Amino acid sequence: MARVDRLDPDHNLWHWLSVDLRVWREERNLSQVNVAQICGVDNSTVSNWESGSAKIPQRHTETLDRIWRTRGHFARLRGLADSSHDPNWFQQFAAYERRASTISPYSALVIHGLLQTPDYMRALIIGGQNIEDVDAAVEERVARQEVLSGSHPPNLWVLIKESVLWDIIGSMEIMRAQLAHLIEVSQRRNVVVRAVPRSVGAHPGVDGSFTLLEVDRKGVAWSAAVGGGRLVTDPAKVHDYRVRYDRIGADALSRDSTRNLIAKVMEAM
Repeated sequence: MARVDRLDPDHNLWHWLSVDLRVWREERNLSQVNVAQICGVDNSTVSNWESGSAKIPQRHTETLDRIWRTRGHFARLRGLADSSHDPNWFQQFAAYERRASTISPYSALVIHGLLQTPDYMRALIIGGQNIEDVDAAVEERVARQEVLSGSHPPNLWVLIKESVLWDIIGSMEIMRAQLAHLIEVSQRRNVVVRAVPRSVGAHPGVDGSFTLLEVDRKGVAWSAAVGGGRLVTDPAKVHDYRVRYDRIGADALSRDSTRNLIAKVMEAM
């Protein structure tokens, strides 16, 4: 079955946008090559938009609305999709994560998934999620960490709120092992872990966790939400996340100071 035939426009706004793009193009007897010329992109890019494997940027929806005289239809639909919950967000995020050259998360509530120990994962799943097969869920999350052990692992630049280090997930023993793992992994050349101390108070990260990815020299952002998340690919909005990340990082401790802080937290436990 072709990817375009697996789209579900009734339940996914991004799929609706992809389907509408194809429908309106065909009604005008245009090829994907024609649309590529209108938007100033290559042919494969339009194919990816219509198959749902890539999200059309806002500026191109505005171009199509202007050329096709669709009175803001595509720009409006994209805006709705961008602000809604995407039911397939994790599969798309994981695909980006596997291809990323740089992963830059800010963690406000829990240790980032790529740095969690299996016991920490298990405690999170049991305590906060309605998942029947816990073992399978843990295995899936552990497998996700393989991106850090490949021949060309990405750079992982982690900012973490200090309170995350103090929150007891599972038990004291699980937390001490998790913090020891953080210190160990932070020794790798491609991994940087920096804590945002409590003393900072209000800062741009109080709204919650998010992750920036650099994939094929393009930026992608993921914003956490209750029960899911939201992927952001629009360059202007990704830039806003980058500014927010840098502002948080400006108040974070150095790598060595962060390791010292983690060691003190372990001693207190």
